[in-house]
Amino acid sequence: MRPWAGVIAAYRDRLALPEGTPDCTLLEGNTPLVPSVALQRSLPGNLAIFFKYEGLNPTGSFKDRGMVVAFARALARKARVCLCASTGNTAASAAAYAARSGLRCIVLLPEGSIARGKLAQAAMHGATIVSISGPFDNAMRMAQELVRQRPEIELVNSVNPFRIEGQKTAAFEISDTLGDAPDFHFLPVGNAGNITAYWKGYREYADAGRIARLPRMVGFQAAGAAPIVEGRVIPDPQTVASAIRIGNPASWKGALAAASDSGGWFGSVTDDEILDAYQFLAREEGLFVEPASAAGVAGLRKVAAQGRIPPGSHIVITLTGHGLKDPDMAARVAAPKPISIGPTLAELVHAIEG
Repeated sequence: MRPWAGVIAAYRDRLALPEGTPDCTLLEGNTPLVPSVALQRSLPGNLAIFFKYEGLNPTGSFKDRGMVVAFARALARKARVCLCASTGNTAASAAAYAARSGLRCIVLLPEGSIARGKLAQAAMHGATIVSISGPFDNAMRMAQELVRQRPEIELVNSVNPFRIEGQKTAAFEISDTLGDAPDFHFLPVGNAGNITAYWKGYREYADAGRIARLPRMVGFQAAGAAPIVEGRVIPDPQTVASAIRIGNPASWKGALAAASDSGGWFGSVTDDEILDAYQFLAREEGLFVEPASAAGVAGLRKVAAQGRIPPGSHIVITLTGHGLKDPDMAARVAAPKPISIGPTLAELVHAIEG
């Protein structure tokens, strides 16, 4: 087996990059497709469930797949500054690839809404961080206004088509591992670039004869931040899942097309359902994810209980980011205080047998 060299090297012939475009890889991609044990056992219908664990990308989220391609394109056109609006993961990824590429990085963040782990990443990679009052959508609007005035700045949000190009490679990896596409693909939806990208990847593999079927794409939003489900912009989205706390998704149109063209759908889950799935994944599957990553799992549990999944279906769920992105949430909802004892065996036995 040849060593993994990143998504551009692995799939360059399937990426819309001009010849000679440079690579600035951090060896993103090639994340594991982990078979479920506990979730599969807990649901009816003898389902085959797999987790695409994107938290094992270099900066801990799926964003790295698209970011490496966006930065490769930025380098090819001699950009010197990149810009993004972010709820956290995009900022962390953009800052890392900017550091790798020698570009200046500016990130616009909604004030007071960013998980500590993600903010620390952007700061450590040297990004210029600007906090903007109001929801994410204010930051996104200002980012787009700035690049219209300053075309030398590269906007690396998912409105950048090269981000979608990179993110579609996860669909290639899933298909290569399973030997075909799954019957269903569940995933969280915030800014909606990921569901758009996965569907693009599956369709391209089908057109190339690499897979014999296409999956039904099923996206889940948090109930307090569900603009696609409700069919309206949410001015003040609210959810504990900060990565999907978005009221006006940039890839709304592409996401709707992915669901409708595939025979899939959108749904919403409450914060309680998200946090229950979040703890279930950690305690029963051994997978530590950030809360937003658990929205797809919460969604599958809901629709499986409603009898909407045919028996024997093959299902992939994307887990979008690592749990260390939001350590405060883990401490708040799940972590017990350590038992404090003296250095004696008797006290240790008493503590563990209680």
